[in-house]
Amino acid sequence: MEQLILNLGFGNTVVAQKVVAILAPGSSPMKRVKDEAREEKRLIDVTHGRKTRAIIITESNHVILSAIQAETVSNRFASLMDERQS
Repeated sequence: MEQLILNLGFGNTVVAQKVVAILAPGSSPMKRVKDEAREEKRLIDVTHGRKTRAIIITESNHVILSAIQAETVSNRFASLMDERQS
């Protein structure tokens, strides 16, 4: 099976098939998810010091923070999945 790579910005990528959810970071539950992941050493911060604009949850329960808008990451993900279908 071909692995599709999802660009998270600043040269950082993740295997698209391992992504479970792409979330906006603004709500209290999302802040809790981020804090719990940090405490449990499951947090991967690829924002390069910028504001977190998307939270990506993976199959392994890792939480990835990206500075790219959640909608943009979702559109990239959808494009990859569409490309895979054709």
